[in-house]
Amino acid sequence: MLAETTLTAAERNAVASVPTGLYIAGRWRDTSATLPVIDPATGAVLCEVADASPTDGLDALTAASRAQPGWAATPPRERSDLLMRAHRALLDDTERLALVMTMEMGKPLAEARGEIAYAAEFFRWFAEEAVRLDGGYLPAPGGGSRFVVTRQPVGPSLLITPWNFPMAMGTRKIGPALAAGCTCVVKPAEQTPLSMLALAEILDRVGVPAGVVNVLTTSDPGPVMTPLILDGRSRKLSFTGSTEVGKRLLEHCARTVMRTSMELGGNAPLIVFDDADLDEAIDGALAAKMRNTGQACTAANRIYVQRGVADEFAARLATRLSAMPMGRGTEAGVLVGPLIDGDAVAKVERLVADAVGRGATVLVGGARTDGPGHFYPPTVLTGVPEDAELFHTEIFGPVAAITTFDSESEVVDRANDTPYGLVSYVFTQNLRRGLRVCEALDTGMVGLNQGVVSNPAAPFGGVKESGLGREGGLTGIDEFLETKYIGVRL
Repeated sequence: MLAETTLTAAERNAVASVPTGLYIAGRWRDTSATLPVIDPATGAVLCEVADASPTDGLDALTAASRAQPGWAATPPRERSDLLMRAHRALLDDTERLALVMTMEMGKPLAEARGEIAYAAEFFRWFAEEAVRLDGGYLPAPGGGSRFVVTRQPVGPSLLITPWNFPMAMGTRKIGPALAAGCTCVVKPAEQTPLSMLALAEILDRVGVPAGVVNVLTTSDPGPVMTPLILDGRSRKLSFTGSTEVGKRLLEHCARTVMRTSMELGGNAPLIVFDDADLDEAIDGALAAKMRNTGQACTAANRIYVQRGVADEFAARLATRLSAMPMGRGTEAGVLVGPLIDGDAVAKVERLVADAVGRGATVLVGGARTDGPGHFYPPTVLTGVPEDAELFHTEIFGPVAAITTFDSESEVVDRANDTPYGLVSYVFTQNLRRGLRVCEALDTGMVGLNQGVVSNPAAPFGGVKESGLGREGGLTGIDEFLETKYIGVRL
């Protein structure tokens, strides 16, 4: 039931414009059960969407399997043109889509607009890659035959997306799948289903054939998705989420030896050397820490500052963070939105209390705000000890945890002392040092003098327990392709 008293007319219209059923075989399907979509800034129910059953899930996989041969046979140029139409449709619909996103997950409206542009770019990038799938033809070393190498779509793919970037994580998976010739079943996070449902409606409108993209919204993913993973018709799983859930999914995938891509948790170090441009380092730290109110796997989780500049860095960062307006993301000027739910706030509270109890000092913030919604203020902690829990788990909130270091070798060892390896950030004006440290850090990505690394044209992914495979860049489409060798006797 729509909580009309909490919404403006524009907000009501945006929510009402999004289909609320399951999207299976090119049709919208209602269900007897529904799940509520909550505005994290107010706690109000925005609407109810369909809650899929295991039967619905199998129907979606059947639709994808039936559509697979025809979609794989579709000429690459046609797949490319369709993705380009989807790219333009997203950009043309930015204001509506951004408003829907802000209401269902809380990020400030300016950030939501930025995510729509980022999401659309994945469709453009993979539209261009669709017509550039390579192969090979070469003589056998011993003569007498030839090697023909070609690449073919993996097949029906299961795509599971997170709540923190509900549109971009969808296009980052759907784009390469469609470009490669794969059909898909998409399961968005239960907290943020509206963005994916809006995307499905756009893909339908621009001409994606029935069954090529199917969307399941559900409050209980296990019973719905596990049978699809174990079903031999599914040939690929792409998951973005926690390491804990990713490990369980990998166990399921092992039973059918399914291809997997996993973008999992992070524990990103941000390192500031004493020769860094502090203006640049502060800007970079704000970008790396506060994007999406700190709710990003790429967020700076551990900030290491060389002792000689640590006090100045912390004081300036605290000044900048304390000046960032916090509130509902649809309000003008707001830079810090709510966390996704009450559990997220409770986790941040617990991590901050643990760090303070172990000797950390609060420079700004440090206590949740009263009132409706799931808000926690920007917080700066200094003197955080290595045994603080927040140095060993993702904070997923607006807390900048700072500690000091003395030498290059010391900070590299400390930064690498984690089972995670998604991204790291380094700030220094010494090029040789910068390259040495970037190469020594055990992460799949490094930002050198920049606090944002995500780009559709670059390979995104981690090492160790932060994941498998890469999304985006020249290698992103490879995750949805099999290499076939054909030996030809002359």
